[in-house]
Amino acid sequence: MLKQLADLLSLTLLLIGLSAAAAAAGSERPNVLLICVDDLKPNIGCFGDAIAVTPNIDKLAQHGVRFDAAYCNQAVCSPSRNSLMTGLRPQTIGVYDLPTHFRFAAPDVVTFSQYFKNAGYHSAGLGKIYHVGHGNIDDAQSWSEPSWRPKAPSYVLPESVAGIKPDSSGKKRGPATEAADVSDDTYSDGQIADEAVKRLKAAAAAQQPFFLAVGFLKPHLPFVAPTKYWNLYDHATLPLPEVKDAPRDAPAYAGTSGGELRNYSDMNKKGAIDDKTTRHLIHGYYAATSYADAQIGKVLNAVDELKLTGNTIIVLWGDHGWHLGDHGMWCKHTNYQQAARIPVIIAAPHGARGAASAAMIETVDIYPTIAELAGLAAPANLDGKSFAASVKDTSIAARKFVTHVYPRSGKLGRAIRNERYRLVEWNDIGAADSEAEFELYDYNEDPLETKNIAAGHPELVAEIRSKLAEQPAAKPQWKKPSAKNSKAESAKPKSGKSKLDRSAMFKKRDTDGDGHLSKDEFLLKQPDPDEAPKRFPRFDKNGDGRLSHDEYVNSSKQASANE
Repeated sequence: MLKQLADLLSLTLLLIGLSAAAAAAGSERPNVLLICVDDLKPNIGCFGDAIAVTPNIDKLAQHGVRFDAAYCNQAVCSPSRNSLMTGLRPQTIGVYDLPTHFRFAAPDVVTFSQYFKNAGYHSAGLGKIYHVGHGNIDDAQSWSEPSWRPKAPSYVLPESVAGIKPDSSGKKRGPATEAADVSDDTYSDGQIADEAVKRLKAAAAAQQPFFLAVGFLKPHLPFVAPTKYWNLYDHATLPLPEVKDAPRDAPAYAGTSGGELRNYSDMNKKGAIDDKTTRHLIHGYYAATSYADAQIGKVLNAVDELKLTGNTIIVLWGDHGWHLGDHGMWCKHTNYQQAARIPVIIAAPHGARGAASAAMIETVDIYPTIAELAGLAAPANLDGKSFAASVKDTSIAARKFVTHVYPRSGKLGRAIRNERYRLVEWNDIGAADSEAEFELYDYNEDPLETKNIAAGHPELVAEIRSKLAEQPAAKPQWKKPSAKNSKAESAKPKSGKSKLDRSAMFKKRDTDGDGHLSKDEFLLKQPDPDEAPKRFPRFDKNGDGRLSHDEYVNSSKQASANE
């Protein structure tokens, strides 16, 4: 009897031991804190910007690895975030615009957070992770619970609120900047930080690893931040751009007119932006960056205080760069260095600390990298490639080149960047190779991209282009199938070029490739600038402030053929 009791006790202790070991193993699975920052370029102290006041991001870099050659896959919000969360490039998915949800084109993809959720993590998203707006929505499959978003005003000063009015698309916008003497949580990012701290406290008490994605909104326009962050900078000493002209010999369509900025109520709708306004906007960008940095600091401090640091992989990622008047350009929406280069910092429990890496990486690479660092099996069928080895040893290289894209004037600009050169191939999707136009920049000789040298270096263009050709052909922008439109298309008369010609004109005017014409795009190079604005409301049948392809083409009977 005593032997049986002893055996039972031994078995019980063994089971308890195994259970404790299993629990310990589970607790050792690293958490993931993904910090996404909207429109954050590497104008950050730890990236070498002597002006930026970003002590919290700088501190994170001291605990992890700063990647100096990181690039987005498309310099606009939704496609860039799709790349992060799916590990697929825009040209693989076939989504380059803001309104189209990625699951229309790739319904079965397993997203970054979904992959961790499937592996037993609690996955949650706060603030801006996916681009929600312009008709686009969140992705419920990515999360263990519904995403959380703040409820805060865009402006608080009476003069700012009074300045809100419809822009060219009908969306209400106020001024491009605001400095108000208010607390951090008056605006959205302060509320996002507070909610992130609450979630971290709850996660620390739970017996489940977490994947927490925290998306801050600033420094995205409008450049709104509490006054104390504006006061961190001496307005008079902020430098103006060194290069104010577009690259010589580059295609005219390769740049951006900065329409996003010009939609704000206090901005000129066309023409050059003067030095005074430029410096004020630069001041606003830095102030908004410092405001975001302070909120990031609150989250990072909570990680430390809750003793989560030793078992949490922390990723800081900016979705794309931003033109601050360089080349006479504003906003993102190009393939140039200022729009394509992004800040990436990774602090991992077994990674290098306080180090910088020259490894070339793309946004799509982050998903498989964090999966590997977390000890998960490599996700299948991704464009991204893990650079986990570079996180652990910064002397290890990653890609030999990175690629990114931007659609413009009906063409797709496919860019490839190695350590020295960037080549951009501009062509219609599916068109003959011989129809392509090129940009080529030498960053050893011309780091500010002042001259396109493609015409003088055909052999170099061919060599670099051959690497680009190794990638699969780019998919066209996904379009919703329409039986009605298909029938209408087949019923078109074989003679008469009106609708065909207007389709071509629509494609030419759709400079941002979003499948619609803003009022600014509609009015571009009109031969009768005084009369053309009067036609826009007649074309805009549904009154949404923009023209669909059908609205533009089918209004031809009332329109001038010169539009």
